[in-house]
Amino acid sequence: MRVKADPLNARTLADWRGPLPVPAYDRRLVTPGVVHFGVGGFHRAHQAMYHDRLMNQGEALKWGICGVGVMPADRAMRHALDAQDGLYTLVLKHSDGRYEPRVIGSIVEYLFAPDDPEAVIEKMAAASTRIVSLTVTEGGYNINDATGEFDVTNPYVIADLQPGAVPRTTFGLITEALRRRRRRGAAAFTIMSCDNLQDNGRLTQRVFTDFARLRDPELGDWVERSVRFPSSMVDRITPVSTDADRAEVAERFGIEDRWPVVCEPYTQWVLEDAFTAGRPPYDQAGVQIVDHVEPYELMKLRLLNGSHQALCYFGYLCGYRLVHEAAQDPLFQAFLLGYMDREATPTLAPVPGVDLRGYKHTLIERFSNPQIHDTIARVCAQSSDRIPKWLLPVVRQQLATGGEIQRSAAVVASWARYAEGIDEQGQPIQVVDSHRDTLMRLARSQREDPDAFIANREVFGDLADDKRFVAAYRSALACLHRVGARATLQALV
Repeated sequence: MRVKADPLNARTLADWRGPLPVPAYDRRLVTPGVVHFGVGGFHRAHQAMYHDRLMNQGEALKWGICGVGVMPADRAMRHALDAQDGLYTLVLKHSDGRYEPRVIGSIVEYLFAPDDPEAVIEKMAAASTRIVSLTVTEGGYNINDATGEFDVTNPYVIADLQPGAVPRTTFGLITEALRRRRRRGAAAFTIMSCDNLQDNGRLTQRVFTDFARLRDPELGDWVERSVRFPSSMVDRITPVSTDADRAEVAERFGIEDRWPVVCEPYTQWVLEDAFTAGRPPYDQAGVQIVDHVEPYELMKLRLLNGSHQALCYFGYLCGYRLVHEAAQDPLFQAFLLGYMDREATPTLAPVPGVDLRGYKHTLIERFSNPQIHDTIARVCAQSSDRIPKWLLPVVRQQLATGGEIQRSAAVVASWARYAEGIDEQGQPIQVVDSHRDTLMRLARSQREDPDAFIANREVFGDLADDKRFVAAYRSALACLHRVGARATLQALV
């Protein structure tokens, strides 16, 4: 191993050829065919990794990735990737302590929309761009959780719809690029969501068509006819990169990487074969190309993502700060398996080629990986976007069929207790949520009004009107207040 860490960039790339895998292709020959919004850790551990895998096979050199940042925080990613010519280190951390590093080279350009929205629009309007993909988080689709409709009251959306406005949102930028392609007689590109949302292709189609119609009804009709929106299921646990990760990459591999990515070895991508203008040969890189994604998608959302929510609030209240610490606790394992077996699994159809029993036990093993150091705080963040999409559908379906809901209701109660902002030792909890102020205000009134939190119809809809759910929720919340998180779990198990 190298003693001195050297900066990672195109000039120094050859220095690591041999000690660890680096791009075997000539990156000067790679041209962007994909424009991707939301270049965070997950995209770089997942979609960009699959593209790099194809390029190392001598395929898909016309399917390089141009990343786009829209949020102010994305400026830091631009600086990191610009300094490294788009290169970064991906480190797979195995539970037995093995590290598997690789330098990824499939991102060949990065644009920061607030500085130059015109460059972003023209990049997408160019005929060479055939896919625009998204990892903009569950909250990035501007859906009102209570109504399920596109939120036309969003001030950023309203601003982008003004005549002559310079687009600032993802919707505005992409729709303007589609408008230019239509005006120039060019074919539309595919819009591909890679976010953890049920039926993400259909949802993406709805929100972009709605936005386009608000701007121009004829453009909206053209988008509906001409653009394809494949659904997908994506899976790889990818914690936020830390200074400790940067130091470890430098020490172990001699690479000074401004923004490396660490993740688990497991990865899965199930993708509907529905593209407007072709796609990379993803199946050659291990992607499952299928006609119907829904069974895989619901399996992942309700078992993996739902179980993350079942673990995180109880885990934090019990004093755990890392996911693997809670996941290795037999009490948490029993609770998670009980939720998955008795409440989530009954809502699932058979999943082709998947042994659900084995999948559920694999999830416990993945959560328990001590090398990942995924924080419980990360999993707790933005709960108002996650709980309605991952857990509440299980509750509603179980209520409709007379199934068990005690554990799911307890998870909601654990979120409500967490949102009070004070843990069981009296220490403050840093609640991270776009609706933080409202959630904390309601949570802090629930000792006097136990239904205050679930009465928030923007999050829970009409669930507060269901007597069976309310009774289970009240019971769990009262137990949390009376005897604490661990004793509440023991009662449930």
